[in-house]
Amino acid sequence: MRKGILGLAVVAIIFGIWFSTTNLSKFLTGYAIFKVGQMTKEEPQPVPPAEDEPTEPVDSPYPLKPEKGDLMGELYIPKLEATLPIYHGTDEDELERGVGHFANSVLPGEEDNSVLSGHRDTVFRELGEVGVGDLLIVETATGTHTYRVRKVRIVDEDDRTVIVPKPRATLTVSTCYPFDFIGSAPERYILEATLIKEKDESENENS
Repeated sequence: MRKGILGLAVVAIIFGIWFSTTNLSKFLTGYAIFKVGQMTKEEPQPVPPAEDEPTEPVDSPYPLKPEKGDLMGELYIPKLEATLPIYHGTDEDELERGVGHFANSVLPGEEDNSVLSGHRDTVFRELGEVGVGDLLIVETATGTHTYRVRKVRIVDEDDRTVIVPKPRATLTVSTCYPFDFIGSAPERYILEATLIKEKDESENENS
């Protein structure tokens, strides 16, 4: 028995010496390190932008942005001879007092889509009389911004195209529809108006 154990020990020693001097040892050792590295390797982190990387300047005529609930201007609708206060925000607190400005849209006079909303049974009860070609005039701290209605739409209440960005300065006015509907109205009456430039006004006067 002792001779058998001694023989196995000698064979093991000889095999160990042979194994350590061959490429097989190096291969297995390298493979083990590779597998451990795969299991512990962290996900690559995104490279942060350089601190001196130039950013696109935001051009706005407003020195300060209004806070939620602030009175930010007036909407004058010549067709209705109506002047309505505009509050920043479209929660019930703002809509009970006048026209609400959707806070995630640009301010009147800025490029892109400025969205106003109001109740059909209060400030916008006669909005259905306003159509293509009529004016919408917004007075703010930055001056007078005159828009002309280019399109009238009736959409579902959950239609999100009302608040999508626009390629030019746009005023979108929204209220519930039908105007004489009892209860929560299923649709919205939408006026889309674009900011008038001086050349546009002169062209319209000459047409």
